[in-house]
Amino acid sequence: MLTWPAPHVPALPGRGDPVKIRESAGGAPVVAAAGPTASLYVCGITPYDATHMGHAATYVAFDVLVRAWRDSGLRVRFASNVTDVDDPLLERATATGRDWRELAAEQTALFGEDMAALGVLPPDTWTGAVESVPAVVDAVEAMLAAGTAYRVPTPDAVAGPGSDAGSRAGEDGDVYADLSADPAFGTLAGPGTVTGLDEAGMREVFAERGGDPERAGKRSPLDPLLWRRERAGEPAWDGRGLGRGRPGWHVECAVIAADALGLPFDVQGGGSDLVFPHHEMSSSHARVLDEGRSARYHLHTGMVGLDGEKMSKSRGNLVLVSTLRAQGVDPAAVRLALLAHRYRDDWQWTDAVLAEAQARLDRWRAALGGNGGVDAAGTLAAVRAAVADDLDTPTALSAVDEWAERTLAGSAAADPAGWQVGAPGVVARTVDAILGVRL
Repeated sequence: MLTWPAPHVPALPGRGDPVKIRESAGGAPVVAAAGPTASLYVCGITPYDATHMGHAATYVAFDVLVRAWRDSGLRVRFASNVTDVDDPLLERATATGRDWRELAAEQTALFGEDMAALGVLPPDTWTGAVESVPAVVDAVEAMLAAGTAYRVPTPDAVAGPGSDAGSRAGEDGDVYADLSADPAFGTLAGPGTVTGLDEAGMREVFAERGGDPERAGKRSPLDPLLWRRERAGEPAWDGRGLGRGRPGWHVECAVIAADALGLPFDVQGGGSDLVFPHHEMSSSHARVLDEGRSARYHLHTGMVGLDGEKMSKSRGNLVLVSTLRAQGVDPAAVRLALLAHRYRDDWQWTDAVLAEAQARLDRWRAALGGNGGVDAAGTLAAVRAAVADDLDTPTALSAVDEWAERTLAGSAAADPAGWQVGAPGVVARTVDAILGVRL
């Protein structure tokens, strides 16, 4: 897929510190990428609706990681996906009388426009689920051959040429992963992790988030779908020996990440609602397919709420980036509103949050518009130190606030030794390059 245009990133003097993160499974902070390269996979959208603040918070947070890595001198390889065929997309298309392909293309394009407006650097590789079908077929066939996947009878599948319903229901059914083949399953969300889900908890969350623990014929309730055989009225692709059908969600991301970045790669990211089952299971698939290798670390953003509830498409309580843009809200203010919260925290979007961000943006622009300012070297160092400390963007914003307040209150006459004509340019480039806010 073609990405959105990449914004210019100004060069800064010196280099930032290695970025340390708190891995989602728990433990002490770790250096996110040892270098000289860094690799990141961030799970993308299912394009059946426009970009809401929860999406925006996730992609802005990982954009800061990419920027901080680059500022520290690392060569970054960033990959992402678009789940452009999945049950929620098909359901929305049916409910609205739209062709699912047109809906997916429309919403994917709108997502790209939103990301460009927010200053998010595009991924180096951006792959749709439909594009990934041949690679997924390769992977699932390999798992079947290795005995790490199995068939489940599918009585409602569409019979293909040369087959009958009875055959399709038995030997040619849906394909599921056998999680017992992966001894490391549960290391992200299971007992002993921050999430701490036991088997009963996993089954409950699995059912809530698209899984089918009650599916008859499975070896284990948690085993996830790898390949869904064609059903009447559903899109399907040639699966060679798998039969016509479409990929499961988790294996899609496992295959796209491995193809784009190789294994292991440094960080897999997304919202905290992806910890289980999505990232637990996609990492399991990667390990089974490639000698135990997957992402080295997992990093997840908190949930953004509205009116006391998680903001989500299923609830319909959305604040959309495209709507705010259409209302004339400055995208830089939206980005500042997101950066004012620590990436891993849950928080609530309100009109006051946006108003505070706009006021901050106005103060910064006023300070940058004068004839010089206080020495900016300390501000650059403070912003770099903050983002290197587990992407602490609120502290980074506070460092810029302090510079702006001192500059607005001072003058060359009052502080001739500490006043620099070029200081506003240094601060503007710092905020642009590391925080992604174009002033």
